[in-house]
Amino acid sequence: MTDRDDIDMLAAEYVLGTLDPAQRQSVEKRRSQEPELDRAISDWEARLSPLNAHYDPVAPTRDLFAGIRARIEGTAQAAIQAESQAASQQAPGIVEFARLKRKLAIWRAGALGAAAIAASMVVFLLSNDVNLPVENGQFVAVFHRDDTQPAFVMSVDLETREVTIRPVEATMPEGKTYQLWIVTEETGPKPKSLGLLENIANPTTKQLGGFDPAMLRNATFGISLEPEGGSPTGQPTGPAIHGRLISVAQ
Repeated sequence: MTDRDDIDMLAAEYVLGTLDPAQRQSVEKRRSQEPELDRAISDWEARLSPLNAHYDPVAPTRDLFAGIRARIEGTAQAAIQAESQAASQQAPGIVEFARLKRKLAIWRAGALGAAAIAASMVVFLLSNDVNLPVENGQFVAVFHRDDTQPAFVMSVDLETREVTIRPVEATMPEGKTYQLWIVTEETGPKPKSLGLLENIANPTTKQLGGFDPAMLRNATFGISLEPEGGSPTGQPTGPAIHGRLISVAQ
């Protein structure tokens, strides 16, 4: 990871509120002295602020954070044990041991970044019912271009194969419609249409009963802008945005 990646991840954690008090105080002090960190924090605040309009403040349960910490520590400990077992089998030297430590540090950083993104999406997806528990098999995909606000957020229940696409900042040009696509290793390199999103003022729900859950989990999804009635060629013809599924429950 580069220094820029580290700064961006730290800014995301600061905005999401996942830092402990001492870390947050340290970031606030650094922010006044490091323009790059200050810009990164401002960018994340602008990126996530629209989510605030979709939910009301709710106090967390007393054991919420303890449960989250336990799951994180359990996952990290499992990774450490796996690395240790592999190291003992191969009897690595000093250089190999250092490589394993670097690999574990990168894994932890990547897991934390993914958790930050997933956390922000959970806030949005559960905004209509903040007391609704998150079930196993729930995934989300975010569709946006570059650093712009997300255009759509898609939630998938792999158990029922129900897909719900929620508009966030999407607009519908006159004479156009959005079309949902999927690409998997099993179906080949060409996108397969999953239907139109004809009314972006409200969520669109679709059933994907013909797809295996494991196939959906590893698929790439796309949303393209097409003429009214959908693509005339059976393949995306207009600008497209893409997303992959991220688990919101362990």
